[in-house]
Amino acid sequence: MPELRQNFFTKEWVIIATERAKRPEELATRRPAQTAPAFVESCPFCPGNESKTPSEVMRFPSNAGEPWTVRVIPNKFAALSSAAQPTRSLQDVWRRIEGFGVHEVIIDSPDHSCCMALLPDAQVASILRVYRERYNLLSMDRRVNHVTIFKNHGADAGASLQHPHSQLIATPVIPSQVRHRLHEALLYYDDEGKCMYCHMVEREVEEQTRIVLKSEHFVAMEVFASATPFATHIVPLRHMASFGDISPAEIADPAHVLRSLLAKIHVGLENPDLNFTIRSSPSDYAGARHFHWYVSVIPRLTRVAGFELGSGMFINTVLPEAAAEFLRNINAEKATGAGASGS
Repeated sequence: MPELRQNFFTKEWVIIATERAKRPEELATRRPAQTAPAFVESCPFCPGNESKTPSEVMRFPSNAGEPWTVRVIPNKFAALSSAAQPTRSLQDVWRRIEGFGVHEVIIDSPDHSCCMALLPDAQVASILRVYRERYNLLSMDRRVNHVTIFKNHGADAGASLQHPHSQLIATPVIPSQVRHRLHEALLYYDDEGKCMYCHMVEREVEEQTRIVLKSEHFVAMEVFASATPFATHIVPLRHMASFGDISPAEIADPAHVLRSLLAKIHVGLENPDLNFTIRSSPSDYAGARHFHWYVSVIPRLTRVAGFELGSGMFINTVLPEAAAEFLRNINAEKATGAGASGS
């Protein structure tokens, strides 16, 4: 029978359509594999083409004499402008803020052909270190109230260039999704005296049915009330409200978990388009006891239709427990050769 499940963190309802449930492998993209070269002369993100992009904000390693492995540049087609000021105005019922913000591109690797799922763990750790440095630096700007870090992989996920890259947008307002999660987390903390995310992780680790993989410090798990197939959260086991709270020594652990999860999705679902985002409290909430940052990974395997648009309620045709079992059984390391030794 179909069932409705409620998202513990947002209180949103999701329909798990068991009557038309699909086996996880049925959602594989099954499109012809396309081999990309490691270097494309016309690609602005490839090494040697640095003059084709805006002046870089940061590179890693920072020594200009060394080849870069991760590079940060302003987005040439930025959604917001760092030259503006977040001046607010209210006219009757119309509220405006001038279009201040920071929009950056993080070039994940010099290799045009290698998506994050296929990178060595050490390279993914370098990317996360750059994320953290930019997050912390931009959060110090008093005009910035929230920093969102995200990746679009594939055209259906919003990627306009094939070269692997991530993005960052700093905004003068806290987005409504973040506000809603902070509000629900605070209500739970007031009622129960503990973090709802810590509680959920403890119960999921005990039950095991939705766990995909677990390391010393992080766990990847399917969401009990996932709105879409294979929606997966990577959550720190240590309580941390803000992504900026992660220590440099801890970076290698989530890098391995993130890369391993992406590799399982890459192999098991045949490289689907996907998005991931770091869902973090604003830096002003650093140390808060009620919220917990995490990474949300969402493969683009289905389309939003009229019911979802009209109701805000999603229909998921893959049981989260089946999705977790499917991913657990994928030996991505053997299939891709990625991981600690590189690819």
